[in-house]
Amino acid sequence: MTAQTPGFVGARLEEARRARGMSATDLADLVGVSLQSISKYENGHQTPKLDVLLKLSWALKFSRPYFMRPIELDDQNPVFWRAKLSAPPIKRERAAVRLQWMKEVVDYIAGFFDLLPLNVPKLKMPITSTDVDEIENAAKAIRDHWEIRPGPMPDVIEKLEANGILVARIHVGAEKLDAFSQWSRKFNIPFVVLSRDKASAARQRFDVLHELAHVTLHHSVNQTRLNDRASYKVIEKQADLLACALLLPEEEFLEELYAPSLDAFVAMKERWGVSVAAMIMRCRVLDIIDEEEGRRLWINYNRRGWRKGEPLDNKMEKEKPHNIRRSFELLMSENIQSASDILRALPFPATDLEEIADLEPGTLSGAVEARPEPTLKAEFLRAPSNVVSIFDKKS
Repeated sequence: MTAQTPGFVGARLEEARRARGMSATDLADLVGVSLQSISKYENGHQTPKLDVLLKLSWALKFSRPYFMRPIELDDQNPVFWRAKLSAPPIKRERAAVRLQWMKEVVDYIAGFFDLLPLNVPKLKMPITSTDVDEIENAAKAIRDHWEIRPGPMPDVIEKLEANGILVARIHVGAEKLDAFSQWSRKFNIPFVVLSRDKASAARQRFDVLHELAHVTLHHSVNQTRLNDRASYKVIEKQADLLACALLLPEEEFLEELYAPSLDAFVAMKERWGVSVAAMIMRCRVLDIIDEEEGRRLWINYNRRGWRKGEPLDNKMEKEKPHNIRRSFELLMSENIQSASDILRALPFPATDLEEIADLEPGTLSGAVEARPEPTLKAEFLRAPSNVVSIFDKKS
């Protein structure tokens, strides 16, 4: 008789598989069980035997306690995905798991700290409109609400966090999936997740404010509206326009712009923290350049190879989230929780926790308890029927 695994949570297996970007078929082949068995485990219709759980844990690189952790139903509020129409679904699923983990991390932190109060203006704008004046008014309303001085935007991640929005950065693994966000129903606060992959400091600032546009303008948009291709494109266009307007307020931007040229944009880039591409877009929206002038700028932009990277991209430092990281650091520095305590309370892969919390690599992963898990010999991993648990009792 082989030991059973009481308390196994099938939804955690599905979550772990999606976190690894793996199909159920691939996992079944890797572990040596049928696809039907994986489906039954994930649906809660069957519990894996101990030897199978050990192999699942080994294959997915998750500790066994993770699979016993209860899971809450996810928020039903829509997630605003960048590149929804082009990003592979398996990449969105992988990222969505980390959004769920981020919420569990915040839930854990909230047991020790008071979350900052939410201070976000909820603006109204027709979903079908990309009217420039309405966008300008929305940008001014946000800047006024947060008392942002004229000129370049300050640290945008710090500004969101100071006003109660939770921000994290992860490796997404999809070229155009730069960021996504959700207004959490459970916490009644917005969550913003940024991609660490490739994005320059200037591009990341744009991405942050693109998501802020969803938070402020699209808080009442439902999933049905997002599923409509035409509506989705307009919503994304609104977010792009508002991000540009927040980064480059018309009056101050035009006062400093001596000519709408690529060289002039590069000269302004570091001070304003804005990409050359965004400045071209902004000049076109403000009618500083006409369609033909804009076309020539884009042609020269491409000729210079700036699609792959603009001047100063390597010089400008990316802004980083602070709140979640600082919470973990305080818990450990004040000896309230050790790294091992945190890993017991949040039995996710330590490297993933470090990433979500923006902790230095090794902060948690270097503190995995010395006591090792029992490891099956290779021959038993290939032949699960030969495994006999030392915990089995004869009837």
